[in-house]
Amino acid sequence: MIDIKFIRENPEIVKKAVEDKGIKLDVNELLKLDKERRELGEKVQGLRQKRNEVAREKNIEKGKRIKEELGGLEDKLKLVEDKFNYLMLITPNIPTPDTPVGPDSKSNKEIFKWGEIPKFNFPIKDHIELGKNLDIVDLSAGTKTSGFRGYYLKNEGALLHWAVLNFALEKITSNGFVPMVPPTLLHEFALVGSGHFPFGKQDVYQLANPGKLESGDEIKTPTFLAGTSEPSLLAYFSDKVLNEKDLPIKVCALTQCYRSEVGDYGKDVRGLYRVHEFTKVEQVVICKNKLEESEELFRLMQSISENILQELGLPYHVIQNSTGDMGAGKYKMYDIETWMPARNNYGETHSNSNLTDWQARRLNMKFKNKKGDVNYCYTLNNTVIASPRILIAILENYQQEDGSIIIPEVLKKYLGKEKIIPNR
Repeated sequence: MIDIKFIRENPEIVKKAVEDKGIKLDVNELLKLDKERRELGEKVQGLRQKRNEVAREKNIEKGKRIKEELGGLEDKLKLVEDKFNYLMLITPNIPTPDTPVGPDSKSNKEIFKWGEIPKFNFPIKDHIELGKNLDIVDLSAGTKTSGFRGYYLKNEGALLHWAVLNFALEKITSNGFVPMVPPTLLHEFALVGSGHFPFGKQDVYQLANPGKLESGDEIKTPTFLAGTSEPSLLAYFSDKVLNEKDLPIKVCALTQCYRSEVGDYGKDVRGLYRVHEFTKVEQVVICKNKLEESEELFRLMQSISENILQELGLPYHVIQNSTGDMGAGKYKMYDIETWMPARNNYGETHSNSNLTDWQARRLNMKFKNKKGDVNYCYTLNNTVIASPRILIAILENYQQEDGSIIIPEVLKKYLGKEKIIPNR
């Protein structure tokens, strides 16, 4: 969320962000609720003081009247605060001045391109046919076992999956990111704190049976499957006051991820591009509330992802996301799309975001500077790599006329071979 003081002082700026990002929010209603909750809060505080005074006077009748009046006002205040808090949760961050304005991905802007698009002198195959012929991907068995968008990776397909993930993990840890193994079962506060709730709740799996306590009672707290390690990495630092000398904090994780993607039903249904279960290397940064520093860290994260693709030898381009395609919490967002020959187009493989203090306010994440002042942190996150989607680009770009796949040079040490060949 953003500072309510900023909203009061800059309502037109907030209204423009709401419009540009396509958020269903009435800023005037938010400000009205803000005024009402402050007025009610003052009245409640005044009555509580009177109640204490009357209690000391032992005036029973007057005490009863104040108690009844106070109870009604407290109930009203709670309703107003609940509405106000919800609207604050959906109030978007203000995007950078150079963010393209538009309703969706069609308004995104290409800002950089790398690599030569491969030219094949033979009819190419897509990753589905390649995977089947090489006996490294089995979609039929995956669908039978797991349902829609299920899959198996096997033989060199499984080895390639772990190779690219471990290559990426080694790359970011060598750049000073501290590895963590975070939970992938999350309580709601972590997803609200990261901004995945309330917006994307329909795309997150909720456990119907979260288990039982030692007493035998059922666990009542809603539990969800993480769609990324970002919420759990951030939640580790929630309700903490960090020391300025320890910033920036740079952490990363390699985890299994789950997304129901209800809203994307019917989109990219073939193959490994859009699946319900995948593995991702994620990086998160927590820094001081200095825009220049956060932008420098944004560029660092971007360079790591681009360097990984360059070492893999995969052509890609960088997209600056438009207001309607960047999400409510983003100040700046870049996607990397990697060339996928069978699509004859680029496909999204990476996403890098600067959220300034939008997440930190939700998670009560602060730091203390040298003067002793306490401020909210800034946060950033980036998809370093995700598999099996990246395997599409590797298989299709490195395919040979005989149906084999040349393994990228940097991954050969993990597989111990030069090629994946159709010899089964």
